[in-house]
Amino acid sequence: MILANPNAWPSSAHVLALVAWLAAGVALLAYLRASRSVQPLPAAHAAPDAAPAQPVRDRVLLLAWLMHGLLLAFDLTGLRELQPGPHFGFGSVLSATVWLVLLVHLMEGLGSPWQTLRQPLALLGLAGVMLALLFPGEYQASAANIWAPLHWLMGVCAYALVAVAVVHAVLLGRAERALRHGHPPPWLRGMPLLRLERLTFRFVQAGCAVLALAIVLGAVSGPDWAWTHKTVFSLLSWAVLAVLLLGRWRQGWRGATARRWLYASALLLLLAYAGSRFVLEVLLGRGPV
Repeated sequence: MILANPNAWPSSAHVLALVAWLAAGVALLAYLRASRSVQPLPAAHAAPDAAPAQPVRDRVLLLAWLMHGLLLAFDLTGLRELQPGPHFGFGSVLSATVWLVLLVHLMEGLGSPWQTLRQPLALLGLAGVMLALLFPGEYQASAANIWAPLHWLMGVCAYALVAVAVVHAVLLGRAERALRHGHPPPWLRGMPLLRLERLTFRFVQAGCAVLALAIVLGAVSGPDWAWTHKTVFSLLSWAVLAVLLLGRWRQGWRGATARRWLYASALLLLLAYAGSRFVLEVLLGRGPV
């Protein structure tokens, strides 16, 4: 009957929505599968030709991450809700932040000895997909174009990635002080200190890249771009991150020096929004806009 009546065929919008829901389902199942803990068999009972389960679970986590990203793309454009156009909401923001955090860990390599993170990362990804499904965001009729919600999303994600980098830097500083006193913290066991340092800089690199993208999108997403407090502080924060990465590459910056630059960038990024709100609402008395 459907073949005889082409008008009864599903529209392309419905097909795309179905693809989005399929991506969500695959992501949920894959995250659940990757979150299952592995209890290795004793060597005496292990089959000599048994394939290691860890790389398989890492590939499952990678599949979940890819489907998660596809779901975010459909949600940002409103295709899953059959309402094409720019969408934005706290669920998509948190979900995108989780997706970027997982990206950083995937870049670091899930095949590393520190496999204890795989289960919480998979559960974190599972929560991110659920947030995207439950709170897909609202249609932004006031957005100048499709790039405006993406600018907002990248801005919030840049805040989150820099904040995660700061947390890792604080943990790194505490670990270094504890090791100097001969008392390594329990949470550091199984995690080489150099790997933690490298992971911290991975988040710095990601935060710098996402912040640069947010600034560029802010300049092209609307005709009312101006040199506001938010713009200036955002550019200064990005410049500090860029100097930190350059110093790391050319001079091998690490330890307290690198942390001070990171903390300075995070403070400037905090002032980019909180500071501009304070100037506008408290000093100038203009009220929220």
